[in-house]
Amino acid sequence: MADTALKPRQPLDGRAAGSANVSVTPAPDASRLSLRARPDAVAALAKALGLALPVKPKTSVGRGTRTACWLGPDEWLILDEAGKDMVAACAKSKVLHSAVDISQRNTAVFVTGRNAEAALSAGCPQNLSEKVFPVGAVSRTLLGKVEVIIQRTGAQT
Repeated sequence: MADTALKPRQPLDGRAAGSANVSVTPAPDASRLSLRARPDAVAALAKALGLALPVKPKTSVGRGTRTACWLGPDEWLILDEAGKDMVAACAKSKVLHSAVDISQRNTAVFVTGRNAEAALSAGCPQNLSEKVFPVGAVSRTLLGKVEVIIQRTGAQT
């Protein structure tokens, strides 16, 4: 029998833009989880997810295919490039928390190249220089009038 399940089409499928100095390409599909929890639940949730939850502002932690991004004192964005069900993993922690799968709510792009920082800074009020926003830094901010989360994953990415 043929598989009739429809895979959701991503809004940027097949699209890319750029120049010799900067490129914008869609990120591959990933599971995204909005996680809220009090400090006393962090250790159990970290164990259930298999990676530490950062507690320092504007930081991220990665392990394997997962990345945890600090968004606030009790809020994280968890990404899983393998597409695993993280809501079920969090439920096993048996601690009070809010875990919402937001995989279909937004999309992600990679901005790379020697002018990537300048391209983002043109529309972002935050200082994105590598000295202030080093590799691993993450922040919820504005790009133009759109709320975005920016994570520096490399010197030029």
